[in-house]
Amino acid sequence: MKIAHLPKSVALELTYRCNHKCKFCSCPWDAPNSTYLKGEELSICDWMKVIELLYNKGVESFSISGGEVLLKDGFESILGFIRQEGKKRGIDLPIVLISNARNMTADYIHLFKELNVHLSMSLPGYETFQEHTGVDNADGVLHWFQIAKSIGVKTTLNVTVTKKNYEELFQTISLGLLNGAEDILLNRFLPGGRGLAYMDELMLTPMQVNGMLDIAEEVLAYANRQGNVGTEVPLCAIKDVEKYKHIHIGYQCAAAKGFFVIDPAGNIRTCNHSPHVVGHVFRKPMIEDVDYWNMFAYSEYSPIMCSGCKMIKKCDCGCREVANILHGSPKGIDSSIIG
Repeated sequence: MKIAHLPKSVALELTYRCNHKCKFCSCPWDAPNSTYLKGEELSICDWMKVIELLYNKGVESFSISGGEVLLKDGFESILGFIRQEGKKRGIDLPIVLISNARNMTADYIHLFKELNVHLSMSLPGYETFQEHTGVDNADGVLHWFQIAKSIGVKTTLNVTVTKKNYEELFQTISLGLLNGAEDILLNRFLPGGRGLAYMDELMLTPMQVNGMLDIAEEVLAYANRQGNVGTEVPLCAIKDVEKYKHIHIGYQCAAAKGFFVIDPAGNIRTCNHSPHVVGHVFRKPMIEDVDYWNMFAYSEYSPIMCSGCKMIKKCDCGCREVANILHGSPKGIDSSIIG
């Protein structure tokens, strides 16, 4: 079977290490009783080979994360190499860097300005920050939003919305925007990784998912800003789709179509939420589990219950990887939002 082309965007997870213990973390290697095999982390030289290889295969846009990317020794060289190789090819798209900001420094912020890095920092609630992450650093995150704004680094406020921070969502978004974030990215809590142990504690109800959208729309309208929901929501779960003008909602999965993921050891997955390894960046072919990859690349994963829906071409009925994690198949039900 012929594999679909690689997407033009890739997320590079540079390290397994992290200095937070977020209850909502979906990194597959942190799942309870995880069978995900952590390989040896790629060296900086290895990552440079990966980046050159990906550019040669048509990839144009890079985001980097972890774990916590700032714990990867030499990550600055990777940023510089992405920029250097891109310019050789006439590509100068922003590099997205996703961080919890605990190890942030002024020198890093200035480097991000120089290399056209778009910085996305996590604030999972202000009052509940420590309860979610195990670390008391909410004010530290807000401080770095201020510093980034002062020197012209573009930033995104990244909020994973849970049952525990739902009541302070208005405050959380407002604080992020007031302290310098240019836009927001909301992610409803999805079961996966370490989060599987906290599903009952963190998972939003369908009513709260609609409330999350209403709150975000209200704050963004006041601030005249825009935002996005990063985790797909079924169209049938939203009460009034037309009223959202400032928060943009995704209804279809972008895995293996809009982007893909390479883990710290070079293993390839369809998305950052997925625990399913489909190949390795240094193998030929890179994608070995072609059936699984193509299921996502060609959107061949609609649940049977949705087959007669008139919106089937616009909606993937929630997160397909959540369906796989909870029920053993991407063609199952995303029961984190649909009963």
